[in-house]
Amino acid sequence: MRLLYRRDSRLIGQRLVVAKKRFSVLSRLIKFGLLFTLIGTGMLLWYPWSLRNAEYPIEFRIEPRSSLRVAARQIEAGGLNLGRWRFELLARLLGRAQDVKAGSYAIDAPITPLGLIEKLTRGDVTQGEVVFIEGWTIFQVRAALASAPSLRHDSDRLDMAGLLQAVGANETHPEGLFFPDTYLYPKGSSDLEVLRRAYRAMQRHLAREWANRAPNLPFDRPYAALTLASIVEKETGRAAEREMIAGTLVNRLRIGMRLQVDPTIIYGMGDRFDGNLRRRDLEADGPYNTYTRGGLPPSPIAMPGLAALRATLHPAATETLYYVARGDGSSQFSRTLEEHNRAVARYQLKQ
Repeated sequence: MRLLYRRDSRLIGQRLVVAKKRFSVLSRLIKFGLLFTLIGTGMLLWYPWSLRNAEYPIEFRIEPRSSLRVAARQIEAGGLNLGRWRFELLARLLGRAQDVKAGSYAIDAPITPLGLIEKLTRGDVTQGEVVFIEGWTIFQVRAALASAPSLRHDSDRLDMAGLLQAVGANETHPEGLFFPDTYLYPKGSSDLEVLRRAYRAMQRHLAREWANRAPNLPFDRPYAALTLASIVEKETGRAAEREMIAGTLVNRLRIGMRLQVDPTIIYGMGDRFDGNLRRRDLEADGPYNTYTRGGLPPSPIAMPGLAALRATLHPAATETLYYVARGDGSSQFSRTLEEHNRAVARYQLKQ
């Protein structure tokens, strides 16, 4: 009995020792947590509530994969005196040190350190935009990029072949390869990155529309569809007629009839086009003269939009071979040359 008592006493003593050690560790953790909280609270109270020691507006860029420390240096280089170590400590106390997002930022008025951390972790970057319009040529695209002040104009030094290589294109001609859209970008981005996005967008749309194309079209390559779509884009006066324009041109290709469309000649003339097409222009042979040569021209003549791509690959089921502008943006479609001649006399010659 006495032996059992001693054994129980030793066991109880050992448990008490373990409990004291655990309590001691827990106590130290609580003290450390309280100290950490007090430091953080003191930090928030001591750190200036508004970063006013700067000339606003301020712009800075945080490069991709920058650590918090590097990001703080980039912010100060932009003209905002953070007090880097205090800013870093505050971000770490808040658990946001790993959340800072790369990009270009603008601060227009004094901001609190907390507000700045929120802005950086939200990724509230400044953005520019450039718009590519359906029917534009590559020269208009390059002009739009050159006039965008918030872009780095890395493409300026490149010829067309260099441009194609820079965007990763396999084609030999840049016309029609870039999808018309509005492109947002962080300020300070390269114009080549915008072009890469536009090129990939066109490849993506073209591949999807090609995969879903109507049967028995008179061309067997996506690039040919892109070329015809560019003509449809330039020939369409009213959106509602897009499929009819496409259907008429597809009918011509099916029977081996020349396309005979003015926009291809205008494109081939380049700077020589003065706004008027003359008979000698129609008769001057060249790769883009669809009056003197059959089939499609060697490349697109402009950027087709998504609607033109879809119309080309899903043309209207029609027997028409001709159309002429009525003068109000619409077209008169005809099945026979005789009908077409009457429409020309009525709408073009006013007879």
